[in-house]
Amino acid sequence: MSAPEKQNDYRRKIMTREQLRAAIGPRPRTHSVIMCHGTFDLVHPGHIRHLMYAKSKADRLIASLTSDSHINKANFRPFVPQDLRAMNLAALECVDYVIVDDNATPLENLRFIQPDYFAKGYEYSAEGIHPKTQEEIAVIESYGGEVVFTPGDLIMSSSAIITMTPPNLAVDKLLALLESEGLGFDDLRTAIEKLRGVRVHVVGDTIVDGYTYCTLIGGTAKTPTFSVKYERAEDYSGGAAVVAKHMRAAGADVVFSTVLGNDALKDFVVNDLKSAGIHVEAIVDPTRPTTHKNSFITNGYRMLKVDKLDNRPISEKILEKLKAQLTAHTVDVAVFSDFRHGLFNKHTIPPLTAALPAGVMRVADSQVSNRWGNILEFQGFDLITPNEREARFALGDQDSTVRPLALDLYTKARCKALILKLGERGIITYRAPDSEVRSFFTVDSFADRVVDAVGAGDALLAYATLSLKTTGSNVIASILGSLAAAVACEHDGNHPVAPAEVLKKLDAVEKKSRYE
Repeated sequence: MSAPEKQNDYRRKIMTREQLRAAIGPRPRTHSVIMCHGTFDLVHPGHIRHLMYAKSKADRLIASLTSDSHINKANFRPFVPQDLRAMNLAALECVDYVIVDDNATPLENLRFIQPDYFAKGYEYSAEGIHPKTQEEIAVIESYGGEVVFTPGDLIMSSSAIITMTPPNLAVDKLLALLESEGLGFDDLRTAIEKLRGVRVHVVGDTIVDGYTYCTLIGGTAKTPTFSVKYERAEDYSGGAAVVAKHMRAAGADVVFSTVLGNDALKDFVVNDLKSAGIHVEAIVDPTRPTTHKNSFITNGYRMLKVDKLDNRPISEKILEKLKAQLTAHTVDVAVFSDFRHGLFNKHTIPPLTAALPAGVMRVADSQVSNRWGNILEFQGFDLITPNEREARFALGDQDSTVRPLALDLYTKARCKALILKLGERGIITYRAPDSEVRSFFTVDSFADRVVDAVGAGDALLAYATLSLKTTGSNVIASILGSLAAAVACEHDGNHPVAPAEVLKKLDAVEKKSRYE
């Protein structure tokens, strides 16, 4: 056996329950078997003591862990996904077998596997037997097994450790996800190369993002007013316009439909997008300004934001023009980029959706921030990419933990895939499960430092959409979208992310995975 094969040989310990029952054989056995069960979110000294004590009581030790789908005791849990938790346990010399329990409790697997002993931590017996533990004892005793309580001299909580000092496991989680899907870093590189030439129609609200840089002079003597010295100002095409620019930078052929005011910012946007190679079909509405959001920045801090906008719904005449534009172009993907500045609402979304040609991949992103808007108005789309706040608003749910929240939104939106953006915590993706894939997975953020988070969601939307269209893989789409978002976060201003930048970030992540 080669060195790499020996290094990964511990993975053979991870089995299905059918494989495990065949491996240990039926009772009575010539060797004794003990089983431990838990979440094992972070394997800490308390877990090690528990497992080692259990192994001392039998010839074979089975470590059973609760699957991700049944862990709801805290938000953003489990911190470590089940595939990685299984590998962590399998790597321990004292553990002989590992299974992931797809049930809410270990009762069914206890009946099926019938270990000779079932080990419980001391905390389960210190103040009387918990009713759930009584159920486990009843199952064990029904076939002649025995429950063993491990000593309680060292008890630690994974949740307490995660809350106090959450470790950065982004790369480890990525490796586990790739392995579970039969993918590697070269598959991600190949996917980036496939993005060129996808035909995309982006429809949405344009925002011109302004940055006015100042130097702080001081406060005035008579009023609590800051005094600043103007240094320079920069404008960027933002909102749906930068989504179009991200798409184009990635290699797509892009048509962009939007509504602009009859002002100088209209010309700025049109010229900027045309210079990027985007086919612009702007509808001019002289009754409203081009949306402009200007941030005043001093010493890296945003002191004030001044918006010039008009969020009135578009007219029927403009709606008809947008519908005509949608039907006029043969494309592979249509993206509705909603910032709730008049273009999208509950009256315009159905007719705009109906105008999409048959067979076009339909994607919707609703970045409504503190404005009214509901991602659930985009029904039956192939992909939606809201953030947590938008999901909670759409569902009227401020209490649920993130995973049940995402599942509820996925179900009610009737979408094929949901990428829920969680800011610095990364994303969670829901998809239709089958016998080969799980219904959801997470990807942590790859941003090394956040300089400006504005536009990260737009970069994610662009790369996730294009890679989903070209590969059909929700995993590849989620990873490439997350990498693009990380690149966008690490630079000031709303710049389109190029494939070379995503590849560079991917190379850096792979290098970390090799501990270089």
